[in-house]
Amino acid sequence: MSKSVEKQEWFQVAESFEASGLTQVEFARQRGVRLSTVQSWVYRRRRHLAAKAEPVRLLPVQVTAPVEPSTTLVEVVTEGGARLRFAVGVDVGYVARLVAALGR
Repeated sequence: MSKSVEKQEWFQVAESFEASGLTQVEFARQRGVRLSTVQSWVYRRRRHLAAKAEPVRLLPVQVTAPVEPSTTLVEVVTEGGARLRFAVGVDVGYVARLVAALGR
């Protein structure tokens, strides 16, 4: 058996573990494999999936001193359907940058 086929099969075993709802000990016992083997392939699969995931985008925020609560809110709905509510008087430039970032 080639290494790539073996790797694919172990990734499928790791995927089965993730979907099983069992602990690693229970899963290894049911499958008749060593616990360390299950742990190793689950770790490798998770690391492989994390490497393929989109990087997290962090947005800058500005922390200011608290202001008197406003009962009047302005609501912005993005093209993607996200609803953002802001107190009247919030910096419009900040809102525009935030909406633009969410639209990417």
